[in-house]
Amino acid sequence: MQWHRSDRASQRLATIPGVGPITASAIAASVPDASLFRSGRQFAAWLGLTPREHSSGGKDRKLGISKQGDAYLRRLLVVGATAVLRYSRKQSATNSWAARMLMRKRPKIVAVALANKTARIAWALLSRNESYIARPA
Repeated sequence: MQWHRSDRASQRLATIPGVGPITASAIAASVPDASLFRSGRQFAAWLGLTPREHSSGGKDRKLGISKQGDAYLRRLLVVGATAVLRYSRKQSATNSWAARMLMRKRPKIVAVALANKTARIAWALLSRNESYIARPA
């Protein structure tokens, strides 16, 4: 907790919904330089949060997540995303992205998709040295 309070990158990451001090400090410690990744998608793929491809004969098939990369960070992001989903259910925000996804998909799949989105936001904050600003609903 003391390291989290002293590190600016960790404090900026903790402003993202679903990312607490433990997740923020773990990401900041694991990724000291965000310029190692070209995009947020590459960062999410490094964490193993992108769909695994199983394509053949011109047919593009996407299976579950690849699960390659840091399992600890991936687990922290998915747990944080699950907490955000539970909170959004209580508020019954029908206009939010997660609430619309929950109408079509299983909660576990939506949690992983939200973790992927959170990882991309985290990369953007680290690469641009900005804080998270929530868009109005």
